[in-house]
Amino acid sequence: MFKKILIANRGEIACRVMRTAKRMGIATVAVYSEADADALHVRMADEAIAIGPAASAESYLVIDNILAAIRETGAEAVHPGYGFLSENQAFAKALEAEGVAFIGPGQRAIAAMGDKIESKKLAHEAGVSTVPGYLGVLEDEAEVLKVAADIGYPIMIKASAGGGGKGMRVARSDDEAREGFRSAMNEARSSFGDDRVFIEKFIEEPRHIEIQVLADAQGNTIYLGERECSIQRRHQKVIEEAPSPFMDEATRKSMGEQAVALAKAVDYRSAGTVEFIVDRDRNFYFLEMNTRLQVEHPVTELVTGLDLVEQMIRVAAGESLSLGQDDVTLTGWAMESRVYAEDPERNFLPSTGRLIRLNEPQQSDTVRVDTGVYEGAEISMFYDPMIAKLVTYGEDRLSAIAAMSDALDRYRIKGVGHNVAFLSAVMAHPRFIEGRLSTDFIETEFTDGFKGADLPIDRRNAMRALAVAHERRSGERGAMIGSAAMSKARPLQVAAKFILRENDETHQAEVSSVLDGDGYDVSINGSRYEIRGRIEATEWLFDGTINGESVTIQIERDGIRYAVSHGGCRMKLLVSPPRFSEMLAKMPIKEAPDMSRFLLSPMPGLLVSVAVGEGEPIKAGQELAVVEAMKMENVMRAERDGTVAKIHASAGSSLAVDQPIIEFE
Repeated sequence: MFKKILIANRGEIACRVMRTAKRMGIATVAVYSEADADALHVRMADEAIAIGPAASAESYLVIDNILAAIRETGAEAVHPGYGFLSENQAFAKALEAEGVAFIGPGQRAIAAMGDKIESKKLAHEAGVSTVPGYLGVLEDEAEVLKVAADIGYPIMIKASAGGGGKGMRVARSDDEAREGFRSAMNEARSSFGDDRVFIEKFIEEPRHIEIQVLADAQGNTIYLGERECSIQRRHQKVIEEAPSPFMDEATRKSMGEQAVALAKAVDYRSAGTVEFIVDRDRNFYFLEMNTRLQVEHPVTELVTGLDLVEQMIRVAAGESLSLGQDDVTLTGWAMESRVYAEDPERNFLPSTGRLIRLNEPQQSDTVRVDTGVYEGAEISMFYDPMIAKLVTYGEDRLSAIAAMSDALDRYRIKGVGHNVAFLSAVMAHPRFIEGRLSTDFIETEFTDGFKGADLPIDRRNAMRALAVAHERRSGERGAMIGSAAMSKARPLQVAAKFILRENDETHQAEVSSVLDGDGYDVSINGSRYEIRGRIEATEWLFDGTINGESVTIQIERDGIRYAVSHGGCRMKLLVSPPRFSEMLAKMPIKEAPDMSRFLLSPMPGLLVSVAVGEGEPIKAGQELAVVEAMKMENVMRAERDGTVAKIHASAGSSLAVDQPIIEFE
């Protein structure tokens, strides 16, 4: 067995590999860019080596820099994680030349499956069902339009070297095909150093289901069941689960056997994933094979009881698999939510900044948190915006969903925008609970974007009642302190009636303390709420009961208001005595400056291009600029006709959120 391995990656996956390596008694080496000098994976490792500037193209993607770190530390093997160099044949070849083990498949498998065009040809030869499409490399826009006309819209434009949703665009018209071709090529070049793209038919209302395979160098290959990965946004997986609520045993067996056949066709060893697209009749078609560990591997680990990273390390060390196909059993249900630094209420735009508060759900037999950050860490614009993977387990699917909903209610993140409320809303969605999934779930169920979960009025009132109880508790503490300061034997009087303001709404509230001191009774607009549990200004999490029902609600001061969140619903509430509320209503409201004449950067990022010039007339829908953040391109378009008055930023500029790019007349 290896004595020391280097992890050629960063973030949560580097930390996750280190946990298994340390358990196996293997020393670990981290590599890091300038932006990651204080990262969690650097702190966890036994040794850490700097490998270059912040941009991944100058650090994590530079093979020579990784090799230099290997030589300096004497690492015997390298685990590549996912992304970066994990599916790079040249990297595997360079490691072999150095006499260093690659904890992954052989070069042949990487080359064959890493090229999405060649992989489909090989899959077809191996008897695997494939999606109709054009497998040639597209040279220019004219060829894109010709192929699209032959296949018929909608089409999917995909990077040949792609993965993780990068370099993928759906097109339903010639205009979308032209733009998708350019954007897919640019993203592919930026993410993989390979701008080749191809086209395949886009299947409407599909499910995305993948098979986990495991193989050793002795020719033993097995499949470990499936994962449902249909909840996606912009082809990026958001929620995954194992097993799939759609699969039956016959389909599972057929898909698994085809995945194994493909793995054997390329002499695969290590852990890998064969991805399929599945229609409503359970017809399935090969999409691609990922010759690496997948982001969503924890759900497979929870239902099989296997540590996939350990299996990869043992296979790379020459060991045979310790189990056969008949030994694989799927027990219970696992759910994974990807917690991202992004703003769902601004079309999921990436968010950067410092994590000024980070409280994760407590890990247990039913809750697992794979993370690469800590309170005070920086979320950088240079890398993927994932904060953590939150994974829950239950005896059945509903139990796993319930555990996830509760864990999300306990997840506190401040300092950057995040998608925790959105994930909670998905968990509570009737269609999700029923298991009626497809890759367009988010697009069709959140057509107007996400503005917070629409909880029933009684649940919203319960959240309001908790804010009133907190205000009452704060008043009681103030009265006791004031009484002590004035040497009064009895506490000062505390308000019992309040006006609760939420945006333009007002609610009447009345509150009284419970005699045993363990809660409050609150009336909101005449409806009674019995709140029982610990309520203190220093406690940001209420974990008690309201009207006898167990609830978990986050609540804390935000200026003069309370920020309350639960079940994907977030409220900003001002609780005050009636007299104060009357005076507040007379205060003038400060109006925000009119920025309607400006194109503003929706996120921190890099201005890739500006498509217009000063004095140029523009039409609604016309491309104005492209902003790149966290390896994703965002095309910005004109909302209406007009004329460009001034260009405020040039291509190559680093932008802050809401920074002006273009000014219009």
